[in-house]
Amino acid sequence: MEKTKLIKSYCQQFNLTGMAQNLESVLQNAQSKQLSYLDCLVGLFQTEAQIREEKSLQRQLKVARMPLNHNLDNYDYAVENGTNKTQLNQLRELSWLDQIYNIILMGPSGTGKTFIASGLCHDAIKKGYKAYFRTMEDLVNTLKMKEYTRTTMADYKRLCKANLIVIDDIMLFPIDKPTAVNLFNFINQLFEKTAFIITTNKSPKQWAQMLNDEVLATALLDRLLYRCEVINLDGKSYRMKNRKTIFTNE
Repeated sequence: MEKTKLIKSYCQQFNLTGMAQNLESVLQNAQSKQLSYLDCLVGLFQTEAQIREEKSLQRQLKVARMPLNHNLDNYDYAVENGTNKTQLNQLRELSWLDQIYNIILMGPSGTGKTFIASGLCHDAIKKGYKAYFRTMEDLVNTLKMKEYTRTTMADYKRLCKANLIVIDDIMLFPIDKPTAVNLFNFINQLFEKTAFIITTNKSPKQWAQMLNDEVLATALLDRLLYRCEVINLDGKSYRMKNRKTIFTNE
């Protein structure tokens, strides 16, 4: 027991918290399976590595600002929205990300655009890519405020080094000219260096109306659509179809 306490104190000294927390269980497993000293030591370091990887993943997901539901392992393939399991599995392989292709998910509200986009972002983070999820409002605020606060500038710099950026609900609302120019400059800066996933309920023709500038809309779409897969989703809203009620008789 004294030696166990001593090992834990050394673990804390060298910041091996995962090893310290799981020391007893690893030792018990080694004794029950009659493992060698070397195998026991390997088990301890494996435990530490796994816990560090999980903590790192959780930190990255927090910085990415993922929505609450973002795990495509829970995707409901019974939903008829214009995509299928084969297509989604191909997207999850992320070969398009390595080729710096963009994905545009287009369709009405509730057809799964955000869930698919955030799920692919989650997959990318798990595979070691620098990936971030931002709503259109989040991104616009970052571009506006990056010169005024340290935290916003730090977020902007992270985005500029990203492998993948999700922009959710782009063109949901009309935006003014300075904001539109900021958005164009940002995407133009990362053109062919960063992959984008765009979710939108507006057609490309409607983007000009939201920007109130056909030339700027054309230039923006030119860069996003150059190397891009456009996926049209349709069907009824999943949220409305599965809406919750406070009444037990409904």
